[in-house]
Amino acid sequence: MNNNIRILVFVILPFLFQIGCAKEEPPKKEVVRPVKAIQVGGVEALTGRTFPGKAKATQEANLSFRVNGTLNQFPVDLGDEVNKGQLMVRLDPRDYEVNLKNARGQLERARAALKLAQSDYDRVARIRTKDPGAISEAMIDAKKGELDSSKAEVDSLTASVATAKDALSYTYLKAPFTGTVVEKFVENFEDVQAKQEIVRIVDTSKVEFVVNIPENLISYAPQVKKVFVRFDTFPDREIPALIKEIGKEASKTTRTYPVTLIMDQPEDIKILPGMAGKTIRSDREAAAAVGSVGITVPVSAVFESDEEKQNYVWVIDEESGQVSRRNVTAGRLSDNGIMIDKGLKSGEWVAIAGVHTLKEGQKVRIIQ
Repeated sequence: MNNNIRILVFVILPFLFQIGCAKEEPPKKEVVRPVKAIQVGGVEALTGRTFPGKAKATQEANLSFRVNGTLNQFPVDLGDEVNKGQLMVRLDPRDYEVNLKNARGQLERARAALKLAQSDYDRVARIRTKDPGAISEAMIDAKKGELDSSKAEVDSLTASVATAKDALSYTYLKAPFTGTVVEKFVENFEDVQAKQEIVRIVDTSKVEFVVNIPENLISYAPQVKKVFVRFDTFPDREIPALIKEIGKEASKTTRTYPVTLIMDQPEDIKILPGMAGKTIRSDREAAAAVGSVGITVPVSAVFESDEEKQNYVWVIDEESGQVSRRNVTAGRLSDNGIMIDKGLKSGEWVAIAGVHTLKEGQKVRIIQ
């Protein structure tokens, strides 16, 4: 009996030892796949939102002279409307008129000297032709040098006359476009330097309005056809505006994109540069936009089932990180992607890459 017990102990002990020494295997870590995705939305994301901004002129310029001088004419005043090409400021032209007269006189003398040099050269050339021994080669070269020098002098003085004429024309400061005088930096009869700012003119026939749109909404801006601007100075007026330009680079500090609107200057009120206001969308316009424009997603987000011949997208649950296949109704193509008429709601996350390798319920990590 004792021998049997000993044999049993020797057989069981090695197994107990192996069981005691075996390490518990750690549970397998769930693999979370990174997936590029976007948070979708329609133009309705902009409905009810207002964005503050400021008016600016479509054209604006600080005018200055290209020459020094003393002002002697300043016929425009603040608030004056001026037409393109209209005289705004004039320098005393007398010094520049004298310079032009002197340059012209020097040119006439140089032309007379050229005429004489040409005559002398032609004369010695004729003599040498008739009697080669009567005129030396050195004299021919000397006359030719005098002629070339006279020609160069005429060319130089011709340029001087042109420069003097330009300088005289620079004593006039004319309006580069039709606009309004909004600032005068100097007064009449002051001495001014070249490139010194003299007067500021802005074109207010049309008004621009710049607003900053958050980066999560900027993709919807091209879908907006019309907005309205309400200025603080005129709170009862809604002025229709169109999108002129959408900025391509976000501000590094605010992460917003500049969007420039443009509108006609109203006839009964005057919108001036710098006036503050905000953009709004009328209820009718917003409703029309929501009803006519769906949600836009990149073409790469939509895939087709071979069996069912239907369109799907992968929708990502933001809390659980799991993907689920969603049947959608795809509409027309646009510059920004493909329109989804049914199946998606604004604010949902949709995978836009690797859609053919995802699986139902798979956990993913969103890469924007």
